[in-house]
Amino acid sequence: MTSALQMADMVRRGETNAENLVKGALDLIEKTDDQLKAWAHIDSSGAIASAKLLDEIRDSGRALGPLHGVPIGLKDIIDTSDMPTEFGSLAFKGYQPVQDATIVSKLKEAGAVILGKTVTTAFAFMDPSETRNPNNMEYSPGGSSSGSAAAVSAGHVPVAIGTQTNGSVIRPASFCGVFGFKPSSGMVPRSGVLRTSETLDQVGVFSRYYEDVALVSDIISEFDPNDANSFCRPRPNMLDGVCNRPDENPKLLWFEMPYFKGISEDCLEGMDKVILASGGCVFKKDGKPRVFEAFLKAQRVIHHFEIAKNLSNVRRKSPKLLSRQLRKALDMGSKIDLTDYHQSLAQRDAAISFFQDFFGEYDAIIAPSSLGEAPLLSEGNTGNPVCSTIWSLCGFPCLTIPALVSTNNMPIGVQLIGKPEYDDELLGIGGWLLEKLKNHGIDHLNGEKN
Repeated sequence: MTSALQMADMVRRGETNAENLVKGALDLIEKTDDQLKAWAHIDSSGAIASAKLLDEIRDSGRALGPLHGVPIGLKDIIDTSDMPTEFGSLAFKGYQPVQDATIVSKLKEAGAVILGKTVTTAFAFMDPSETRNPNNMEYSPGGSSSGSAAAVSAGHVPVAIGTQTNGSVIRPASFCGVFGFKPSSGMVPRSGVLRTSETLDQVGVFSRYYEDVALVSDIISEFDPNDANSFCRPRPNMLDGVCNRPDENPKLLWFEMPYFKGISEDCLEGMDKVILASGGCVFKKDGKPRVFEAFLKAQRVIHHFEIAKNLSNVRRKSPKLLSRQLRKALDMGSKIDLTDYHQSLAQRDAAISFFQDFFGEYDAIIAPSSLGEAPLLSEGNTGNPVCSTIWSLCGFPCLTIPALVSTNNMPIGVQLIGKPEYDDELLGIGGWLLEKLKNHGIDHLNGEKN
């Protein structure tokens, strides 16, 4: 697999064409997805037709986009006018949106070819899907962006789009051994993306190549007047961030979180190696269990209250098509009163302020991306998202780097959390850390499968 950046450059220079790239991706999917089950829908004929049109554009000498001819996958909660969007649920079987989501229009404008929709857990919640982990088919890929992470890890596409309300980009990227990047809240427009929580829902990017997550994040980032979280001000250039390094060694902060007692030995030992490799740039602070537990609770209340409101019609019309776990969550959310909800929103503001104070002294926060390796499929879950919960609550930019390997030879990611709207700086710090890890022999994937 070649990076999206390289693919577009090869098309631009005439070393290949969009049709060849798309057909190559479709051939691999056909050979491997019966087992992997990463794709909910593949639009082979539409993708080939789009590729041929893009090749005609190139041959005519017209302008080319930064993703010209690059095949991409979309999580099946993102609206597409030319293929179904089913939200991972039989309740929306065959549902066809009338227009593309804003980010889909942006990707097409950049020359990307949308191959199809990747599997999501139903309504982007916690119930596991049929998707398997490409590193070992007996393991879960995580969720809810199960198919996006798996499709990238398997080399089906260089880039896939997912979403995160709790840990649905960072955790599956960690489990599948790829880069996952969730920009700051408000950076990427959410119009045409399933709304489960207007406060917490965010869009993210998966790739096996570091530069790709920045390139695609730049492309899909813009002000959206129909998105209450979107901000109308300049956005940082994230690809520039990947290419640049901090002027000085960054100061990274490690919080001892209350949930760290659940971290696996593999993960703890790996993080110790990462801290050692940083060369004295990681500074530890004792956690405040009561404070952090309050932040975790606030995320749960907001998520449950808002998903119950946003899926109330589905709950009323198609209750038998919802899982027991989702029905339970919707029931819980419907019982949360407005006072508790507003108190949790205030707690969210307090969390943002709490961590912002530390960003005055420290450049980023470092943490595990997950509590350890992916769970076995037989365990019937997508893994605990707790390593992402507080950062999703705050809307901070988050990056997971595929750096560690468990004793079962399964990937475990290293997470960096940055200041909001300083996404480029976070990606620069990520590049710095990648170099440090490589110099210390910690180089799990870095774009290529072993």
